[in-house]
Amino acid sequence: MKTTQQLLAEISELTREIETNFPEVYQHLDENPLTLANSPHPEVNDKALDNYLESLKNLIKHYK
Repeated sequence: MKTTQQLLAEISELTREIETNFPEVYQHLDENPLTLANSPHPEVNDKALDNYLESLKNLIKHYK
């Protein structure tokens, strides 16, 4: 399994790619990169990051 740092790097790279190459998709992401989590102690682990990365990949795949 990938490390947390690897997952975050891939998520950042893919998010930048979406923002640059697919701005019409980027505006519909369910997140704002500058938004802080609503809960005081959100559960963010490697599994959650991996799931999010896969959802971004699927978003691009289905859009193309």
